[in-house]
Amino acid sequence: MCGIALVLASDRLVIVPCATATTAALETQHSCKRKGVPDELKEALRRRGPDSLGYRSRCLLADGTVVVGDGCNDGVEGKIGVSDSSVADLFFIGATLHLRGAKLVSQPLVAPSGSVFLYNGEIYGGIQVADDENDTQALFNSLESCCSCDCHALGRDKTCTCCGTGSGAKSVLQVLSTIKGPWALIYWQMKSNTIWFGRDAFGRRSLLVHWPTADDSHFILSSVSPPSFAKIHSDQTVSDRDMSNHTKASYWEELPCGIYSMHMKDIGKHGACMKEGWIVEVNTHKWMASSLNGLIKWERKLTVPTMENIPVDRGNHQLSQSFISSREPEENTNNGITKADFLSDSSLCDANCITQSAHRVLVALRESVMLRTKMNTLFQGTLDRSEDGESAPIAVLFSGGLDSMLLAALLDQCIDSKWIIDLLNVSFDGQLAPDRISAIAGLKELQRISPCRRWRLIEIDTALTDLNGESEHVMSLIHPSNTFMDLNIGIALWLAAGGDGWVDGSICRMQDGSRYKYRSRSRVLIVGSGADEQCAGYGRHRTKYRLGGWNALDQEMRLDVQRIWKRNMGRDDRCISDHGKEARFPFLDENVIKTLLEIPLWEIAKLDEPVGRGDKKILREVARLLGLQEAALQPKRAIQFGSRIARESNRKNFGSNRAANQASAGSVQIHQSPASPVASATRQPFLTNNQP
Repeated sequence: MCGIALVLASDRLVIVPCATATTAALETQHSCKRKGVPDELKEALRRRGPDSLGYRSRCLLADGTVVVGDGCNDGVEGKIGVSDSSVADLFFIGATLHLRGAKLVSQPLVAPSGSVFLYNGEIYGGIQVADDENDTQALFNSLESCCSCDCHALGRDKTCTCCGTGSGAKSVLQVLSTIKGPWALIYWQMKSNTIWFGRDAFGRRSLLVHWPTADDSHFILSSVSPPSFAKIHSDQTVSDRDMSNHTKASYWEELPCGIYSMHMKDIGKHGACMKEGWIVEVNTHKWMASSLNGLIKWERKLTVPTMENIPVDRGNHQLSQSFISSREPEENTNNGITKADFLSDSSLCDANCITQSAHRVLVALRESVMLRTKMNTLFQGTLDRSEDGESAPIAVLFSGGLDSMLLAALLDQCIDSKWIIDLLNVSFDGQLAPDRISAIAGLKELQRISPCRRWRLIEIDTALTDLNGESEHVMSLIHPSNTFMDLNIGIALWLAAGGDGWVDGSICRMQDGSRYKYRSRSRVLIVGSGADEQCAGYGRHRTKYRLGGWNALDQEMRLDVQRIWKRNMGRDDRCISDHGKEARFPFLDENVIKTLLEIPLWEIAKLDEPVGRGDKKILREVARLLGLQEAALQPKRAIQFGSRIARESNRKNFGSNRAANQASAGSVQIHQSPASPVASATRQPFLTNNQP
């Protein structure tokens, strides 16, 4: 996990997302009150990447010359501004959490050509990375070998003769489209004077963007918002919009998933010029991998069961009784098959199909966890030198629910038995919180199926009233998200990632059985994000199914997956990474997504069945295959409810849960105020704690 940022300062450029937005953009830029980019930006990034912090800069002159270093305040903190001779100053900041490679690789990376690269991500396929090679360096090498023709940055890839059939040359778009794994990046391609930036197709790594405004004309990309930025702009809302509506945005917005470029070659000579300055258009590019485009569309081949594609499913309300009866044999037939035999065989066949599908999901999930927990020489060597011998290289965000139990059991299969596995559990109601109760029960079940493994349940207990300063800090991390629900989820994730709690030696079978204080030093945190969206785990999925059947359920699940980058992933990444930890999401592995889409929807979930059985049916079958009989029956509980932070928040901010329910009719957005570092409430179309 790393923290990356780019600051582009210019009084002579007009940056617009597309040509049609030029007029609107001109109205917002260059009536600028110049503000220096604060040191808080670097400090916020340093928390994400504690191993190194680096700076690089480039000055773009009007004649097309690019000046490195001396003319651009290179390495001078807090002095970002346009020099007299430059069209624009580019300032790159990189903070590194090093987890891969035989030696530390500090960011930003700089090539002999003068290119600069910032990368926050992991590569699990698509680009060859040796076991002890740093994936950031490997990707940079691949990008530097790409064609630098202007047509690629301008979105005219088909006109390039260098990347023709048999040439062996690739474009930046082709390379980035092949990456399997989470990423966000910023790449200055020196040969073409182009800034490339973007996020993976599911937004698994945070990247925020600030479009130039009258108040602040900087163009900024950053993994996280500094506290000072969140304070100044906390009264602004985030609305649903795309890049072309950036003039209505708050200071920050989540950069939509995709690849973008800003071509700045010879802009002073040939660029479109108006009285306000030269126009730089931000180009949006399409993914160039058909398999990836298929996952993004999230289309399932088999959604509605019919007699041709499913054995008779008596639990499916879409098949009428008369339709089923017309296909059933009579009580006495010439071939000796009775109606009871027919139904029995159909149910058995249906169960066999689900079991076969569960095996496929198990294989895909195990491979996903294996890829995300492979320890290279440097990482493992650091652990081997640990003084107390109690190292846990990888931890699980652990509620004891279905998803976290699956991940813990698979993690046990994927790493050496000598390592402890930390299970991080957060509670705002001590031992009475539902997630604490299920976590202790889950620990016992894990000990039963894997008695040789040392499992360490870290109980992280706190009260919301004790977190005033922390709440203010988390508000800056979740920004631009700004609802009570976001804040409560963010606080729970932030506390879990910190790993500072207590261990009950008696139930963990450690030391002398006493209860002792412990802080997890795991730098990798396994998280179950994406399971509910893909396997119908939310209450609203059951409602959609009841009202509209299989097609309505499929559409709701597709919507959830396609908006997960905006609603969940950026926020969660920022909260977890603030402790210098890296979140990894096995359920959002490309192959896991593909496998789940290939399975008929009626095998993924059977929402006619009760809660705890029909929702996430396929994952419950996987749990049984792993021997997790009790976990297979666990109901879905969101972290804000299972930890009981939602209840405490409702009492603090509304007086009671009932008052919060009444407020949810108009919903509530949080604002920072001097009187309350947590929040004050106003009516806005956003979610409260009590909404799904």
